[in-house]
Amino acid sequence: MFRILHGTHYDFIKFWKLAVWLTVGFIAIGLVIMAIRGPRYSIEFTGGTLMQVAFKQPPNPADLRSTMESGGIRGAEIQEYGNNREYTIRAQDKALVASQAAGAEGVSRDVERLLTSRFGAGAFTILRTEAIGPKVGSELRRGAIYALLISFVITLIYLAFRFDWRFGAAAIIATAHDTVATIAFLVMMNIEVSLTVIAAILTVVGYSLNDTIIIFDRVRENLHRKRKETLYDTLNRSINETLPRTIMTNVTTLSATLALLIFGGEVIRPFAWIVSFGIFTGTFSSVYVAGPILLWIEKRWPRDLSDRGRSPGQGSTAQASTKSRSRTAAPDVAATNASGTR
Repeated sequence: MFRILHGTHYDFIKFWKLAVWLTVGFIAIGLVIMAIRGPRYSIEFTGGTLMQVAFKQPPNPADLRSTMESGGIRGAEIQEYGNNREYTIRAQDKALVASQAAGAEGVSRDVERLLTSRFGAGAFTILRTEAIGPKVGSELRRGAIYALLISFVITLIYLAFRFDWRFGAAAIIATAHDTVATIAFLVMMNIEVSLTVIAAILTVVGYSLNDTIIIFDRVRENLHRKRKETLYDTLNRSINETLPRTIMTNVTTLSATLALLIFGGEVIRPFAWIVSFGIFTGTFSSVYVAGPILLWIEKRWPRDLSDRGRSPGQGSTAQASTKSRSRTAAPDVAATNASGTR
């Protein structure tokens, strides 16, 4: 059987301060970029028409734009797609879309007519057409927000029953970190926000939460086995014990997403980008966000006698505090309650 990184004793938690600065800086950069230019929404959320057109001879993008403008389709976004012979044309003029009696599909007919008059009927081929009205786009945007919120609520309920509210709160904060960090990455990469990207974000949420639960499950087991060990040491032990599983899972998952990223084409590429980043940030948050937050919560709200018998960390508060204070090299959050027998 192939074994990797078994029996390691790395002190992961001691780097929590550096991890905080890195993640805060990364998210701050993303928020600044979002404030300056905002996210780029697909027509699924704004309403409008998208057409993917392949030309036999590479056209001048300026000619495409002037052709759209001359035909009354103002503000069209023209982007090279794959190679210099394929382009996407997005018509997202809200006033134009809202005024169409026939819906957003009418714009696609106008675009086809304008391209035919300018380049000829046989000079191009329409590969794909997507048209969504403004009402449908608004409903899809609202549904995407609801999907994210519901996923968080269900996650919190699940963790509250499976573990303890302290574990659940730490896992929820770590998952929220992953969502915000992924949105920051999305804005930095200027990835268009579509239903596919929303699905990728939900996938990242599930992936990160699964990794956190694996570590917390091992923490719960070790709290029963190592009753005189501080929670700081228990967390490090649990992360090291689950490290082989984490590495193998990440490598196999990343291999699949990288294959999609390289060979999947333009349509699936945003999904692959988000999931690839989510593999990294999900593992990062499980170690450097969920763990230190759990330590801080345990210090701020230590377990009492009423928690004994049902909480993963049964033990003496006084004995744990004494052991924790002896760790001079550990961060403040490491001076938390341990799980030991009374």
